[in-house]
Amino acid sequence: MNRALIVIDVQESFRAGGQWETLSDPKITDRVDRLLRIARRAGDLVVWVLHSEPGSGGVFDPALGHVRVLDELRREEGEPLIHKTAHNAFTTTNLQQLLTERGIRELTVCGIRTEQCVETTARLASDLGYGVTFVIDATATNPIPHRDAPAGLTATELLADPRTLSAQEIIRRTEYALAGRFATIATLAELEAAADTEA
Repeated sequence: MNRALIVIDVQESFRAGGQWETLSDPKITDRVDRLLRIARRAGDLVVWVLHSEPGSGGVFDPALGHVRVLDELRREEGEPLIHKTAHNAFTTTNLQQLLTERGIRELTVCGIRTEQCVETTARLASDLGYGVTFVIDATATNPIPHRDAPAGLTATELLADPRTLSAQEIIRRTEYALAGRFATIATLAELEAAADTEA
């Protein structure tokens, strides 16, 4: 097949970072697992991408042990695992080389965070000439505080601030920004239905 599923930053760092309770979909692993089943059944390549900030001392510092796939998910033998240090999955990795060597031209993307690493990967992939399917409900994100909000807000304070951009609004805006420009927007149910038709 010439398709790959790119699983972006579905990693324990987010659970360890103290914002898991505000994540738009705390059961994101269930949805990613369903996508994994579709991809593996079709013979598509599955590529795992993890965000890493070596030496930072934070939850993305690999020395602390959180830079690993969320425990509920299973990476199968032969599925590449790459570590990035930029928002998108291309510029600090060998992802493009890996895809080129395998003749892959179509990408399905999912992961955490919708508007950050997943969206930037989709945008760059499109500019590189890949066909991109953005599985909108197999992504998750957190509310974003207003630029003037004080640092270190608790989850309660963040959600109480009327200037906070909700996770649902972020996902909606991402869908509008990508659709017809950088990616085809799809839902998990749509992909499952298509996979059943192809089977």
